Amino acid sequence: MPLPTTTMSTKGQVILPKAIRDSQKWKPGTKLVVEDRPEGILLRAVRENPFPATTIEEVFGSANYKGPTVTLKDMDDAITAEVKERTKRGRY
Repeated sequence: MPLPTTTMSTKGQVILPKAIRDSQKWKPGTKLVVEDRPEGILLRAVRENPFPATTIEEVFGSANYKGPTVTLKDMDDAITAEVKERTKRGRY
């Protein structure tokens, strides 16, 4: 079975065969990354960033913490105490 082919226009435009567009679910307006690879040209859809831009203050709730410094040992001890307390109450 012959592979699908296309022809480049004088403007450098290439029409991708419908079967390829359908299999990739590429709709009109889909942005494609064009990579020049040793084995040929690779086209792949641009993956839109699913996460909106954020600031460090929005991401790290404790970034504005003004209380006393807590060590990692203090944090580990607090976690251990909570696990023990929940285990006593039958939570774990």
